[in-house]
Amino acid sequence: MIFFSYRTVSKAAFACRALAVLSQSTKSKMSNPENFKEAASIYEFSAKDIKGNDIPLENYRGHVCIIVNVASQCGYTKSNYAELNELFDEYGESKGLKILAFPCNQFANEEPGDNATICEFISSKNVKFDVFQKVNVNGSDAHPLWNYLKYKQGGTLGDFIKWNFTKFIVDKNGVPVERHGPSTNPKDLVKSLEKYW
Repeated sequence: MIFFSYRTVSKAAFACRALAVLSQSTKSKMSNPENFKEAASIYEFSAKDIKGNDIPLENYRGHVCIIVNVASQCGYTKSNYAELNELFDEYGESKGLKILAFPCNQFANEEPGDNATICEFISSKNVKFDVFQKVNVNGSDAHPLWNYLKYKQGGTLGDFIKWNFTKFIVDKNGVPVERHGPSTNPKDLVKSLEKYW
């Protein structure tokens, strides 16, 4: 049995940690295409959210999306989380913008915590957009969605993800249409997003 000190965490963080721990013992099948290169859109993929629920990306059909790999201890963390929150506040309801954030620890170990710790971090940042469980975005065990994103929108000097906060814009048909590097501020994506509303 696992106990948490209620004094040290907020109600939201307490609930988040409990859900995340319970999810670690729950095995569920994910439906992802065997060959990501044959996928027609992100709608063919699924991923586990930060609470351990299997989420079919079909749920995002008809929405413009930003898909981004995030970390809690990166030099880009403060500005990116703040601006992603601002984008979601401004365009989430009015334009249907969806933001899908995937924590990743592959870059200088800047996301070292488990899913429960990440859940507490995003609660402290008042994150309203969708956050998924920690994944790898490069290598042989990269999440199939990220292999698909890299395949459809290759980067300079190689298709691999270079650092935290690489951002992909996905149109209303579920097709990745743009890729932006970590140094691109989220709010600078507005002009690009406007092309796909």
